[in-house]
Amino acid sequence: MPEYKISLRQLMIVTAMFTVGSGILLVPSGLASIAKQDAWIAALIGVLFGFGAVSVHLLLAKMYPTKNLMQICETLMGKWIGKAIGLLFLVTFFLCGPTTVLQEIGNFVTIQMMPETPIEAIILLFGAIMTLGARLGLEVLARSIELMFPWVVFLFTAMTLLLLSEVKLERTFPVFEFGALPLFSAALTFASVVFFPHIMLLMIYPASVNRPEQAYKAVYIGSLFGSVVLVIVIALTILVLGPSITAQSMYPSYMLAQKISIGNFLQRIEAVMAIMWFISLFFRLALYLYMIVAGLSIILGIKNRQALMLPAGWIMSTLAVFIYPNVAYRQSWDAKVWVPYTLVVGVFLPMLLLGLHGIRKLRSRKSA
Repeated sequence: MPEYKISLRQLMIVTAMFTVGSGILLVPSGLASIAKQDAWIAALIGVLFGFGAVSVHLLLAKMYPTKNLMQICETLMGKWIGKAIGLLFLVTFFLCGPTTVLQEIGNFVTIQMMPETPIEAIILLFGAIMTLGARLGLEVLARSIELMFPWVVFLFTAMTLLLLSEVKLERTFPVFEFGALPLFSAALTFASVVFFPHIMLLMIYPASVNRPEQAYKAVYIGSLFGSVVLVIVIALTILVLGPSITAQSMYPSYMLAQKISIGNFLQRIEAVMAIMWFISLFFRLALYLYMIVAGLSIILGIKNRQALMLPAGWIMSTLAVFIYPNVAYRQSWDAKVWVPYTLVVGVFLPMLLLGLHGIRKLRSRKSA
């Protein structure tokens, strides 16, 4: 299977859509339940944490511009330990990436749109679409994202402008009512959902970019754009709905679109938010599957990635039905396990790899 190269513009858009992902619908509720009316401040702090993690990823990529994440692990840790660490990355994002996101889609559609439809049917349908998209390869996915990106920007801008009449600044007061600890906790939650999974993008850049020496700028810009979108959505949910409703609702940003009302002819256009979410999630799912299969092919030594695509997509779709017994279990997992787990995989392990690289350089200098 030939390796395709994507442009810097495509990498920037891919990073932006990957950053927005499922956060546009789910993050506001989690942050408001921790930081209340200061959720938007926590999101800004979370952006700083996130860019620190992304900087570690980019520094690692800069050290090995011709290798992806799996190859870097094998280079620094040896064949077998490197494969084991690479497999840990893949299993983590296999379970917490597309599998979890597929169940989120199933829950959202059955709760908000089609309550009489079995969740299994929704999950299997989106799983099939995800697999078809990933089978087409990185080049086709990047071009598709490039085509859909202007529409996502247009829908988001329109929704933001139409909600300005509902904004009430007093809903953000008092500021820092509960101190700094909830802000720190909420900021870590934001970064764990939005930025720490960016470590998987090392399966794409810089090795699959036509100008790898400039890939870092594209990743920074894409991450910044995606984080700005999420901060605006979080601020709007607080300013329009208030912190209490935002914290109690599963999908507060979906409720935002229900608030739009111009005269008696433009109302209940919540489908706009759903369309934006589905577009971003489709590309996130397809990219996850593509990157996971690419990593598995390296670990298992299989040159034909297409042979792994259908089994991987089928396993993900099946696991998505059973991985969380109910919504309460999922919320408990996110609150207690998700943040430290992604902190280890998305920050500490990349820092360990950087430390091993530094040790290797010191040894080579001494031997020289």
